[in-house]
Amino acid sequence: MTPQLRITVGIASAGRPATLLETIDYLAGLGNCPRRIIVCVPDIDDAAGLADRLDVELVVGSRGLTCQRNRILRAAVPDTDILIFLDDDFIPDSNFIARMAAVFAREPAVTIATGEVLADGILGAGLTMSEALEIIETAGERAELVTDVYNAYGCNMVVRLAPVIEHGLAFDEQLPLYGWLEDVDFSRSIARYGRSVRVAGACGVHRGAKSGRQPGRRLGYSQIANPAHLIRKGTMSKARAIAQIGRNILANARGALLGDRSIDRRGRLGGNMEALADLLMGRASPSRILKFGMSSSHEMSSPSIATKRR
Repeated sequence: MTPQLRITVGIASAGRPATLLETIDYLAGLGNCPRRIIVCVPDIDDAAGLADRLDVELVVGSRGLTCQRNRILRAAVPDTDILIFLDDDFIPDSNFIARMAAVFAREPAVTIATGEVLADGILGAGLTMSEALEIIETAGERAELVTDVYNAYGCNMVVRLAPVIEHGLAFDEQLPLYGWLEDVDFSRSIARYGRSVRVAGACGVHRGAKSGRQPGRRLGYSQIANPAHLIRKGTMSKARAIAQIGRNILANARGALLGDRSIDRRGRLGGNMEALADLLMGRASPSRILKFGMSSSHEMSSPSIATKRR
């Protein structure tokens, strides 16, 4: 008999109360609604419409994706076996939770998993809720296939809590704000104790809500400083990090030359150059982006897989 796993959904959000509310309403309406939904925001206003709901556990924590996810981890630990981290704009299909639960119950070696992203709005103008639901409906039922991957994608990251508790794992709070590459860092940390997998057939849509995207300069700096930080930690290989840094610089340079207006390529390229200069001077650090002006209340979401690869 398949063991019954206690499943919790955790969502870290900032500055997008309308998007967050849409996602919570959708999750609450699922036939297999998770037994617990924990939401962590840096300010109560970021969770407008949720404060009095009995189906949501609301936690207020320090701003930053890694800090907020750690608060969710601590809140979930007492009675959760599997914690599903979702972005506030990720819409899972109706079978997502059941598919993930079945994989974790059937394969105890799996410590972290990510699903199949049917569409990623970050790559374009973003997707409305109705568009996301239409994509899910059109895709229909898809066959399950479990394959090993280097890391989970932060917008839908499913974690077995036993190794987290046993080995004292946590998200790296030295990766501030939107926590560029926090999913790679956490995935490689927990993968030391089991398998990191992708579950095709556990589907969803990342809407890519455009409110509150990070300034290009900050992201550009993080594209260099964060991989260098992970190399030092040993959670990202030097070859992989250098290849990614190279792709990011080339993409930003190309976009700046071609006048790409959909993304702040000039700002990203400027941040790239600042980080490279800091690396040469031995002072590069992920936290330096906090000095690039005051932090906005709208600066947290997971960039797309494609964005991370380029």
